[in-house]
Amino acid sequence: PAESGAPESGSPAGAILIGGIGPLTGSNAVYGQATKQGAEIAIQEINALGGLQLALDSQDDEGDTEKSLNAYNTLKDNGAQIIYGCTTTGPCVAVAAETNSDRYFQITPSASSTDVTAGKDNVFQVCFTDPNQGITAANYIKDNGLGTKVAIIYNNGDPYSTGIYNSFQATADEIGLEIVTVQTFPDDSNTDYNVQLSAAKDAGADLVFMPIYYNPASLVLSQAKSMGYAPTFFGCDGMDGILDLEGFDKSLAEGLMLMTPFNAWAEDERTVNFVAEYQEAYGGLPNQFAADGYDCMYAIYEACTAAGITADMSAEEVCDALIAQFTADGFSVDGLTGTGMSWAENGEVTKAPVVVKVEGGVYVTQ
Repeated sequence: PAESGAPESGSPAGAILIGGIGPLTGSNAVYGQATKQGAEIAIQEINALGGLQLALDSQDDEGDTEKSLNAYNTLKDNGAQIIYGCTTTGPCVAVAAETNSDRYFQITPSASSTDVTAGKDNVFQVCFTDPNQGITAANYIKDNGLGTKVAIIYNNGDPYSTGIYNSFQATADEIGLEIVTVQTFPDDSNTDYNVQLSAAKDAGADLVFMPIYYNPASLVLSQAKSMGYAPTFFGCDGMDGILDLEGFDKSLAEGLMLMTPFNAWAEDERTVNFVAEYQEAYGGLPNQFAADGYDCMYAIYEACTAAGITADMSAEEVCDALIAQFTADGFSVDGLTGTGMSWAENGEVTKAPVVVKVEGGVYVTQ
């Protein structure tokens, strides 16, 4: 049953049917529920405009590859014309192979691996790829003069962390950003970062780039404070959530900068409205996954409108028209997770990043 205040899921007549796939139950449900709920808020807004109408049929894959393929087959049987998802990378890679041969247009809010789109002309991403985060971060640090001597601490046992590090290092070499030390740790269960921090401090680093998740980052910040080392710490979207970490002293994150797709505390009208609608429907602050889902629906809506897509078209006709529209010169979408979103033929998104700084225990957009 729908939660109280949740948007109505009834399909308006003549709606384009979008099939959603993500984990609605299980250990990854926090991500799948967010991508579903963000999409529902967008569809409610879009349908209220009175033009092109959209309907969403959401299927649960529990974050499991085999179940994601079952969900996809169910959506095909139900008449879906566009595939929205998957939320997580493994299922998304599996479903993308099928949508590519079946000719369904697919757009994922949050599967960030380049494997999702590789070799497929019909699959598009709204989130930054892992390498793109590293490139964007290096350029942002250089362009804004955030650090003259940069240390890097990353998890060399994690593909997300390593992928961002590799592209950050390559870009830093190209643009002349000075890296004074590179320090690694083997996995997120690591608890002592004094060796890595001492190396950064001894090398005179005034900025420490950490493409790592928030659990290890919270320990790094605590141990840096204990040794009296206070550089600028700069992270990526995996660090988003550090302020909500149970038992974490938020004052340790003061001044922390990170590239995140979405800032729920931002004061622009679109974000304020989205946060208010989301809280009314579901309670709680929306996260980056909800914002990615919202942006996916607006990207679909704007592309369908521009391409003249109608509800009576076949999935294959819709697919051809949307591929042409998404890759057309001059097509762009402004969203919650970045402005001027445009897409390359390989399905990767280009957009202005959102960089935030922790001030007074909240994110302030830079």
